[in-house]
Amino acid sequence: MRVNATKVDKAASKVGAGDTLTFPQGSQIRVVEILDCGVRRGPAPEAQALYLDKTPDQEKKPKGPGADRVGGRPTKKDRRSLDLSRDRGLE
Repeated sequence: MRVNATKVDKAASKVGAGDTLTFPQGSQIRVVEILDCGVRRGPAPEAQALYLDKTPDQEKKPKGPGADRVGGRPTKKDRRSLDLSRDRGLE
């Protein structure tokens, strides 16, 4: 993790408004600028208003189910179309 481009060894380092955090999250690198510090622990929309996500667009993952899937397991719709396309010679 980096705070203002300086590598941080301890997770308990102090940050405040105006600081930029760079950290790995999954397979991508996130860049977040802290706009303000919260006074209480509240709902997610309130917390999201306290920071600005500066992660480059090419690194952001698409959201939604199956958005990042290239291959792998077929969906139910795919399985149905495969079943209909197969030869039903035994029936």
